[in-house]
Amino acid sequence: MNPIKNALILLIFLMSSMNIFAQKSLDLQGHRGCRGLMPENSWPAFEKALELGVTTLEMDVVISQDGQVVVSHEPYFLASYCLKPDGSPIAKEEKINLHTLPYDEIKRYDIGSKGNSAFPEQHRQKTYKPLLSEVLEKAEAYCREHNRPPAHYNIEIKSEASEYGISQPEPASFSALVYKIIKIHVSLDRVTLQSFDFDVLKYWNAQMQTGDYQPVKLAALVSNMKGIEKNLEELGFVPAIYSPYYKLLSSQKVAELHQKGMLVIPWTVNKPAAMKEVKVMGVDGLITDYPDRYLQLN
Repeated sequence: MNPIKNALILLIFLMSSMNIFAQKSLDLQGHRGCRGLMPENSWPAFEKALELGVTTLEMDVVISQDGQVVVSHEPYFLASYCLKPDGSPIAKEEKINLHTLPYDEIKRYDIGSKGNSAFPEQHRQKTYKPLLSEVLEKAEAYCREHNRPPAHYNIEIKSEASEYGISQPEPASFSALVYKIIKIHVSLDRVTLQSFDFDVLKYWNAQMQTGDYQPVKLAALVSNMKGIEKNLEELGFVPAIYSPYYKLLSSQKVAELHQKGMLVIPWTVNKPAAMKEVKVMGVDGLITDYPDRYLQLN
């Protein structure tokens, strides 16, 4: 056989193998499950994301009146996609605080039938805000039953100082409730804890340093223009992951973050062109409402 032809075949094989490896190594995170396709932060959204083949389920948590860890992006029911237990709409000016309701009451609200006008592809179906324990149990069972690799979990503690004692506990109490649940239900080496509230991340880091918490990956969520150095200075330590809004990134910044020892996982990357752009920058993963769009690129 022609040696040049042999070499060409080998090169094509090696490039193909490298491409497959690169695809597998990027951490594809389904934002709120897959908000673009199914009702956000619901079990149907997480199940669909697992079915599509995401690496990581990204979700948010708040705390109910009775101390339950509830999967929800906001500590309030939003009029834009939530309905009251009787099926009636929620007024835009109405603030129904989940932190003042027991979980049994929270579960009665429908978060899927109305749909979400910002995500026209989202499938409408009646569903509810689940407990974190329920999502973890179901996801672990799904992976076993479908013989797929165990899922990873990126759990955001929704927290801001102005809401302490109003729609949420303070960081120590909030964190203790979340840590208790994840420790019971999943292997902690598959858990990332993220937050925009650096006080939350500082607390987790301190607990991990003293050994009171077993290690999880900590991710600093960033939406500001302060820059990498200023944000790290305010945080006071180097987290495992730096997770900025994707438009704040450049190839140079990704390289700088890698040099400092952090993985880079931007949010929320929904357009195929943007997915290609951040991938070329060398990011380690991306968070998207449309994991199907990323998979269609490959």
